[in-house]
Amino acid sequence: MEEFFENELVSKFEKMLENNEEIYFETEELEDIIIFYLEMGDVAYADMATNHGLKIHPNSIELKVKKFEVLLEFGDYVQAKKLMEELHDSSMDTIDYLVCCAKYYSSLGNPRRAIEFCEKALATEEEENFLHNFMADEYVNLEDPFNALKHYKLALQFDPQDEYSLENVMFCFNLLNRNDEAIEFLNGYLDQYAFSETAWYEYGQFYFNRKNYQEAIRGFDYLLAINSQSVGVYANKASCYEAMGEWQQAISVYEEMLELEYTQSFTYYKIGLCYKESKQPVLALNAFQKSLRDDPQFYLSMMEQSYIYEEMGGMKEALHFAKEAVSLNENNLDYQKRLAFLYIDSGKYEESLECLKKLVDYEPQRFYNWYAYSELLMLIGDYEEAIQLLKSAVKMHNRAELYYQLSNCYFHLNNQKEGRNVLSVALGLDPHLLEDMQLKYPFIKDEAAKVKAKKK
Repeated sequence: MEEFFENELVSKFEKMLENNEEIYFETEELEDIIIFYLEMGDVAYADMATNHGLKIHPNSIELKVKKFEVLLEFGDYVQAKKLMEELHDSSMDTIDYLVCCAKYYSSLGNPRRAIEFCEKALATEEEENFLHNFMADEYVNLEDPFNALKHYKLALQFDPQDEYSLENVMFCFNLLNRNDEAIEFLNGYLDQYAFSETAWYEYGQFYFNRKNYQEAIRGFDYLLAINSQSVGVYANKASCYEAMGEWQQAISVYEEMLELEYTQSFTYYKIGLCYKESKQPVLALNAFQKSLRDDPQFYLSMMEQSYIYEEMGGMKEALHFAKEAVSLNENNLDYQKRLAFLYIDSGKYEESLECLKKLVDYEPQRFYNWYAYSELLMLIGDYEEAIQLLKSAVKMHNRAELYYQLSNCYFHLNNQKEGRNVLSVALGLDPHLLEDMQLKYPFIKDEAAKVKAKKK
């Protein structure tokens, strides 16, 4: 915002608009105003400045090119194309025009034409870093990492400390599976730019992805020596120790993070997970509680407490914290599933049915949601409701398990005819399940023999 108030030309232009005046600006001044607005992301004001400029200087090629750029920002490709064609003969040696043409074709999904205009723009010997990055991005769109790598490297030559180019050089090496070249390149870069935070981050990530965690830690330590306030790097370093199962070391790193973070809930959550993995449930609970003191809405810590209490035999507490977690994140279907089974374990079947219904409603494509729901309906003796549910279920999932369940419901309601018909379908789909189903549903044992005899 400070930049805005210090820009006298912009202030003058906006005062003109406020007072509904007509003030003369030189072409160069208008270009500066338009560039300012485009850099600020204010395309509407950039357009107003462009239109005002073209009223004063209707034949200005420079302002027409800026209008071309504004049209592209608006996504008005029809008008942009008309202006592109109008400017073609007069502007083919102008970098701004050529870049706009490249952007036009890129936006329309024609990366090869975009690259052609970038190559023409390179002849101006201006903005080489930008142009090579642009071309590289288009080669990525063409799924051509080889040429993308070439141009990201060239971009880096024109601006050796361009973080975007460096990150993407490593990205392309990874796509090409050229690991030896990647680390050789990175080591060479670090020899020249030993204080590059991006390079040391890439170094750490390179070795982390290859499970060389000790070397990854070395890279992250170098980065922290350069910038000790980099919270994300502490997290990456801790992840290395977690991957090696060195939980106490990971905890120590997270504790360092606590001194830097404004929001500590996630860090305490991670500390809790480390204590949980190292079989220290009391300390884990303590960490999760600290997480919730920092952020009472942090449902991840809430649910983790539920898991720990369940392991410790505290089913009442496990259910309580699971309910709290679900109330904070109702759309999490895994949480709904967990709560459903905790209700079942606690003998609260009606409450469990509500959760299972949500699972069926939100994820009807998952067979086991239907299976669990119908199983619970049968458990509480609501066979008629189970039949209606299973009739819907078999329309989506032609699974033997569902037909075995459906036959059991009919037998319980003394509807042997329908029960045998459905059982016959189940046996046809998967006769090998019969032994297990007989153990779950005793009615099926005798009825299955009758169905088989009838088929013979």
